[in-house]
Amino acid sequence: MARLIPDDWKNLAATGAAERERETLALLEAALPAGYTVYHGVHWTRLSGSFSVFGEADFVVVSPAGRVMLIEQKAGFLRETAKGLVKVYLQTERNVSIELARTVERMHRRFTAAFGAGTYGIEALLFCPDYIVKDAAIAGVAPERIVDFTRKDRLVAVILEALPADEPRLPCAPKVHHYLADELALTPDASALVGQAGTIVTRLSGGLATWARRLAFTPFRLRVIGTAGSGKTQLAVQVMKDAAASGKRALYVCFNRPLADHIARVAPAGAKVANYHQLCDAVARDAGWLPDFQTTDVFARLERAFADAPISDNWRFDVLIVDEGQDFQEPWVEALARLVRPDGAWWWLEDPLQNLYMREPLALPGWTVLTETTNYRSPRDILDFVREKVGAAVPHAADLAAGSPFGGSEIAFSPFDENADDAVVEATKRAITQALSFGFRKQDIAVLSFRGREGSVLTALEQLGPHRLKSFTGKYDLFGSPQYREGDVVLESIYRFKGQSAPCVILTEVDFEEFDERAARKLFVGATRATMKLIVVASRRAMRRLRPDD
Repeated sequence: MARLIPDDWKNLAATGAAERERETLALLEAALPAGYTVYHGVHWTRLSGSFSVFGEADFVVVSPAGRVMLIEQKAGFLRETAKGLVKVYLQTERNVSIELARTVERMHRRFTAAFGAGTYGIEALLFCPDYIVKDAAIAGVAPERIVDFTRKDRLVAVILEALPADEPRLPCAPKVHHYLADELALTPDASALVGQAGTIVTRLSGGLATWARRLAFTPFRLRVIGTAGSGKTQLAVQVMKDAAASGKRALYVCFNRPLADHIARVAPAGAKVANYHQLCDAVARDAGWLPDFQTTDVFARLERAFADAPISDNWRFDVLIVDEGQDFQEPWVEALARLVRPDGAWWWLEDPLQNLYMREPLALPGWTVLTETTNYRSPRDILDFVREKVGAAVPHAADLAAGSPFGGSEIAFSPFDENADDAVVEATKRAITQALSFGFRKQDIAVLSFRGREGSVLTALEQLGPHRLKSFTGKYDLFGSPQYREGDVVLESIYRFKGQSAPCVILTEVDFEEFDERAARKLFVGATRATMKLIVVASRRAMRRLRPDD
């Protein structure tokens, strides 16, 4: 089985030409032997304006030897004209042979600059799964490199003939993979659900993680106000990578422990990652104070111990990144400031729309402010729903922009009787069954409680029907680490799941008498965790506000 990069393409819904490319990806993954790698750009229809990221090449296949084949796929009807083979797009025509020739020539120039002339190998293939090419001479590709409708079952065979697995390995083979990964601008998506099998990747072009890092001023104090799915956490990871590459010490601090645990898995070696109270604990221990996590006021005592502790060089950093800044309190800013070296950089990332604790915004006088209102993570119809329902209650929610290339996820709603015991439990069981029927795996599903841990009737459950729940027990070990139940389906509160996401989110226990600002913010946070599918399990009185037509 071949390796596909990016590898999360199966989790993305697509239609039209994108769906045809997904079919080709499935074929290449299954039929090409291990050792072959396929780079593709199916994800970025909205960001790049087409499905291609290498000029006109929809796929780039790299053999075990490091040789490359550019594949241009043209689905649907084509026209053979005196000027060559053309593809019709609405009222315009594009010459396939000219565009493919340009792509090959461009790749030759780039490879020559990167590896040296004559050190690499590039082939090109035209794949027309729906059309029979009558005159191969006008296609701009050698006849043996044209796979049309009559030969589409031989696509993989043609690739293997051109790129045999047993030929000598080129010296530039490792560099080829680095080059193509750079061309796609891949980075781990730090918001991906913990434990998901594949490494989720995303293209950074045009996003916070690309252009925010180009800013320069002194002292560097940048406050990034970005909505959910705008790339704040990806930006944080890239900033830590920049620091590591330049030999600087970086500290990442957030509010939620689950987010800190996840970021620690994707952060570069050498970066320090903690949530605020973990940081307080570590600094206090270094100063000789040992907290007792069995006491009820342990977190308040940790905050005081950190604020009073002397700061050694071991706790001074060149780069400090605060994530979930909307949840931080005023005294914490002064305590954190002691950790930044005089010439250090301080990034502050926040989303006021996710201020579930209804705290007053921090002042941060003198900081430069950057605002981003585009959500690239959630399907467009989910963001439309959020704008419509939340926009009237929460300032600026109506101004959110959809940056995802995907829509039509079709939000599902499941009502329960708020006056019936266990009604919400049964409705949530049905929602999990529904999610599985849509084709999601258990590890793709996150059940999020609208009520929070303390108020949820689901918190004490170990199972929902046949489904074992992976959930926080509410207890910590002697070292302050949270303890979790073993399970298949994640159960969390919307409070603890901020900063993370899942392909399928079941937002359950949604109930309110009045749709006030707090309820609206909670709906916003829960809905924007979904990258593909949202199922809302709500009381009938809440449903009258969310679905008045029903």
